Amino acid sequence: MGSENVFRFSVSAPQKLVEEFDTTIKKIGYDRSKAIQTAMRSFLDDYKLSHDVKEDVAGGLVIIYDHDVRGLEEGLTDIQHIYQNIISSTTHLHLDKHHCLEIIAVKGDAKLARKLSEEIMKKRGVKQNRLVVTTIAAQKSGSPNR
Repeated sequence: MGSENVFRFSVSAPQKLVEEFDTTIKKIGYDRSKAIQTAMRSFLDDYKLSHDVKEDVAGGLVIIYDHDVRGLEEGLTDIQHIYQNIISSTTHLHLDKHHCLEIIAVKGDAKLARKLSEEIMKKRGVKQNRLVVTTIAAQKSGSPNR
């Protein structure tokens, strides 16, 4: 760790999540501290990639949520109506008795795509939310990432 200061903090998480986390990190030889640091860096990288883009984007927002949370589905629909000018389509899948996955295809202003993602993540019952986008300009220019 060199001369970098270390800050200790505690984290609260559901027992099942912690057990799965511990099992996984044991398989790859990480301890909790190393795994949390890796996850934090990945979170920050994802945030920077999806939040520093200024031009138009195309991509998808993938959401996993608990459909038993009262009012959540109506709230998600209300948010999508607000951002309908950048939403191309929505696909809804039932994962199990309590959980749904929704994929929202977006195209347009990067700032609006980020705001859509942030508004959805604020909703109680949303368990995961991942915005994956690429710039439209990169695709038009013949980028090798097609």
